[in-house]
Amino acid sequence: MTKNTPSHWVSRVSEITSEDIFIRGYPMRSLVGELPFSAISFLLVRGRLPTPGEAKMMDVILSSILDYALQKSGTIAARSVVSVNPRMTAGLAAGMLGAGEYAVSPEDTGRFIADSIRAWKASGEPMEAYAERLVADFRASKRRIPGFGHQVFRGTDPRAEKLKAIAIKQGIWGEANEFYEAVHRAFQRAANKPDLVLNDVGMLAAIMTQMGFTPPEMTGLALMSTFPGLIAHISEELQSGVVNRIIPDTNSDCAQDHRDLARDMEDCGWA
Repeated sequence: MTKNTPSHWVSRVSEITSEDIFIRGYPMRSLVGELPFSAISFLLVRGRLPTPGEAKMMDVILSSILDYALQKSGTIAARSVVSVNPRMTAGLAAGMLGAGEYAVSPEDTGRFIADSIRAWKASGEPMEAYAERLVADFRASKRRIPGFGHQVFRGTDPRAEKLKAIAIKQGIWGEANEFYEAVHRAFQRAANKPDLVLNDVGMLAAIMTQMGFTPPEMTGLALMSTFPGLIAHISEELQSGVVNRIIPDTNSDCAQDHRDLARDMEDCGWA
């Protein structure tokens, strides 16, 4: 390649040389066994070594959405797919597609927090006053504030509370967390729902925002957290020997009427 030929890609993530594989500039042989998986993952995504507190928080993030039994759509999708395509990769791909706006992924919440914090700082208003106005605007326009509510938990989400306690202990808790909690309190008052929880995905998004992760990175890390559970479910399904999982007739209804094709074709001018 000549000096003036443009590179196809320029990457600062990793490099392979005859000496070693370099991860963000560090030789892999010096990282492996010296730092835990969580710390190396932080290094790869954020581009710098984490503090011990950040590494501990990263370990918690990667352990926070391990599984949700058969009540997670991604798990059901994964098990259904491998019952007809018995490959681990097929199941993992199907399971990942179950992460989105309403489950697993903190991306929308992370984007909401980051955008709202920027707008709050530009406004010059006190945090609580801005949170009240923000919630009023969202409710007036019937927009959803992500990260609030749960189908089971009321008052507090124990998973979110554990995440908060660890973030405080590790020195991660900061402005992004305080702001999002202010919005949560404002929403509880405005909706007259004092038992509406700030859920685990919302808490994860606030913590990861505070740690500097982008919203898309949050989705990737959340998916990494679900992988052990997905692997376990897929493995169990593969070993079950059941082929072609379907929803039994007792669990489904057909809402269509039987129709007369010949008559309808005549009415449409086919005759």
